[in-house]
Amino acid sequence: MSKRIRIYTEKDVAAHNSAGSCWVSRGGKIYDVTAFLVDHPGGDDIVLQHAGQAVDDVMRDPEEHEHSEAAYDILAEYMIGKLGTAETIIDENWEATDDFHPENTEVDKDFEHNQFLDLRKPLIRQMWEANFSKSYYLRQVHQPRHVPGSARLFGPNYLEVFTRTNWYVIPIIWLPIAGYLFLRSVFQFAGALPTFWSQPVLPLSALPEVPLSAYPKVGVCFLLGNFIWTILEYVMHRFLFHIDEMLPDHPIFLLLHFLLHGIHHYLPMDGLRLVMPPILFTVLQYPFTQLAYAVFPVAIANGIIAGAFTFYVGYDCMHYALHHTKLPAYLAEMKKYHLAHHYKNFELGFGVTSKIWDVVFSTCLPL
Repeated sequence: MSKRIRIYTEKDVAAHNSAGSCWVSRGGKIYDVTAFLVDHPGGDDIVLQHAGQAVDDVMRDPEEHEHSEAAYDILAEYMIGKLGTAETIIDENWEATDDFHPENTEVDKDFEHNQFLDLRKPLIRQMWEANFSKSYYLRQVHQPRHVPGSARLFGPNYLEVFTRTNWYVIPIIWLPIAGYLFLRSVFQFAGALPTFWSQPVLPLSALPEVPLSAYPKVGVCFLLGNFIWTILEYVMHRFLFHIDEMLPDHPIFLLLHFLLHGIHHYLPMDGLRLVMPPILFTVLQYPFTQLAYAVFPVAIANGIIAGAFTFYVGYDCMHYALHHTKLPAYLAEMKKYHLAHHYKNFELGFGVTSKIWDVVFSTCLPL
């Protein structure tokens, strides 16, 4: 099977502009002419003047040096890839409306034009076998597409089922866990947990008495957990989900980025991929909950984690609503704000439940 041509952007070409790595482009194709510099009849200086640039006009300019067909044949030997399409990522004129509902993408034409991902086929294998650079991936994954239903990630159904999550699964799973941790915190503050929790299931009448002084302490911990979640929401969205520039240019890392958050920007209206799959959240929450137990006494840690988990449930359910539901005034404003993050400028507007940390860290997205 012939090797697929790798797809690059103008940014990729521009980065190779020295004698140590000299790329040029012509007619939408990219050439690594580093090894040819010493053999260039006109000397390497003239080539290096145009390193990292398009040389279409230069090579046919008689005043510069009009090249022969043989020169073009030699150039073809150094071809390493081609330039991908160059749609604008950020549309400063985009505006959200209350009844926003985008038209479906013509997936066959989209794939033919961009040669990125074929939405008619499972996406994971395509990402694993990616033939595009990081720069081209980031350009394309932030150009929203829309399909009826939900695009497949895996071929086998027994794998695909773990990638799709209805919004109501989140409160069903995580609110009982938050409630359990809250109760543990209450009884731990009351000093009644060791005896009570070691007993088999008891009727409510058998529950130990909890002094009133325990409730304010748990309440403060719970509210602290709410506050901490708002920070985590912003930090993870900005510095983990949008780790774009620090992302290594390798298919494995592109795939991880795609699974973590890229697919959400690529298919932002996919109703089954708007909340975090329980398995993924289980992995992400683990280091943070372990840190809480390491820093705070267990009673305080349980109260904080209960508050953070509760706000997480609110965050995920709200995120679904921002994409698919008509909302009252404040939430309608946040809907416009969040959709602008997807359709106007993905480098700003990282808050989902509020803009507070965007304001603090100057990443607020103007509407």
